[in-house]
Amino acid sequence: MFLNTSNRKPHIFNPADVAPFLQYSSLLREDPYATLKEDFIQYVWRTKRFSFYDLKTTQGESLEIIEAGSHNQNAGPDFLDAKIKIGDTILMGNIEMHLRSSEWVKHKHQLDPAYQNVILHVVLIEDQIINHTNESRIPCLELRSRVPPRLSKTYLKLLNNENWIPCHNHFHKVPEIKLALWLDRLLVERLERKTAYITTRLQETQNDWETCFFQILCRNFGGKVNADPFEWLAQSLPLKLLARHQDRLLHIEALLFGQAGMLTGEFKDEYPNKLKKEYQFFQKKYKLQPIRSASWKMLRMRPASFPTLRIAQLAMLIFKSRHLFSKTLAATNVKEIENMFDLDVSAYWLTHYLFDKATAKRKKSLGKSTIHLIIVNTIAPFLFIYGQRRAEQSYKDKALSLLENIPAEQNKIIKRWKDLGVKPKSAYQTQALLELKNNFCDRKACLSCTVGQHILST
Repeated sequence: MFLNTSNRKPHIFNPADVAPFLQYSSLLREDPYATLKEDFIQYVWRTKRFSFYDLKTTQGESLEIIEAGSHNQNAGPDFLDAKIKIGDTILMGNIEMHLRSSEWVKHKHQLDPAYQNVILHVVLIEDQIINHTNESRIPCLELRSRVPPRLSKTYLKLLNNENWIPCHNHFHKVPEIKLALWLDRLLVERLERKTAYITTRLQETQNDWETCFFQILCRNFGGKVNADPFEWLAQSLPLKLLARHQDRLLHIEALLFGQAGMLTGEFKDEYPNKLKKEYQFFQKKYKLQPIRSASWKMLRMRPASFPTLRIAQLAMLIFKSRHLFSKTLAATNVKEIENMFDLDVSAYWLTHYLFDKATAKRKKSLGKSTIHLIIVNTIAPFLFIYGQRRAEQSYKDKALSLLENIPAEQNKIIKRWKDLGVKPKSAYQTQALLELKNNFCDRKACLSCTVGQHILST
């Protein structure tokens, strides 16, 4: 219930209270509401952070909010299934919110049937009278004199500062237990977001889990720079075809390097010439079409991450392991997965990063940090969505457990979190922190963030 029970006098929102925090912008000095967002009004409504004293519509009719409605995250009015009383009349329907009432027309709601059942228009400022299509006036509640000035000022400070995160100066004030619970939720959100791409790929592979897993695993072999060409490479070679040559490493390498478009030139070394000869035979036999060699990128890349070496490691993985997804499902801990991806390369690659360019002999297996990234970006999301699809919580729990048992990731974003005093101990926490930074802090979605809500409530 959302009842009109307050007898307190309203807090008066004075634009002058906000001005000191907005002096850097002449536009904002002219209009102190300019940088407010619509989600601020939604937040105020959802959390009841406005005065209920002598509540009236802008036409002077008494207003009682019986039920605020459910927050709509999809298209249509902002709050659905609300219940209000205006004068002696009880109305049931939807509620729409704007900073200014004129945004109703700007957003063309008058042309959208979804807004015909709006029973209340909640705005910061009513600058235009809004009518339904039958010319009846939509009741309007104006909040500019009812929002606590401190709340508005705090929100504007979060919104307008140029710190690395909006709450840079307040983050340390959030109780540890509240932050931990929020990070738990963020991790699940991150996994669910990652599984959205897997869902699309599953549909395209007719729910073939092994094929889908192989393609996305290959994508992550390419890292950020070569993710797309690695996935295209995997899509160009059906698993059934690779399985026919499972017992011959040279054949697998020929198929992979050939389909990668890397065997079209002239070579000095015997090894690439052997690959080229094998691939030319397979290309005719299986009517293969390679991807464009120009798709691969090596500029400013460490040799250990060159796509040539990654393809050689991928060939060894295929050679050593059948039914990769099934093996992943059966693995019980991080160590088993590390062993699965503890890959050598064929002898040629011990002294090469590129064809025809010899280097000092060096072991070139996948490092632990790379294997951990594969777990984070491929294996954990797959286990999570597999558990969802099969309604088996054990797989979802295993996904979370793997992340808990992998060391914290090391990257620029995590370093900045550490500078703020956050000390993540596992990939479970770093993945949540990445989600927080990328999808809340960078978007300044403070009103949807537990941290921002805590700051605004204190």
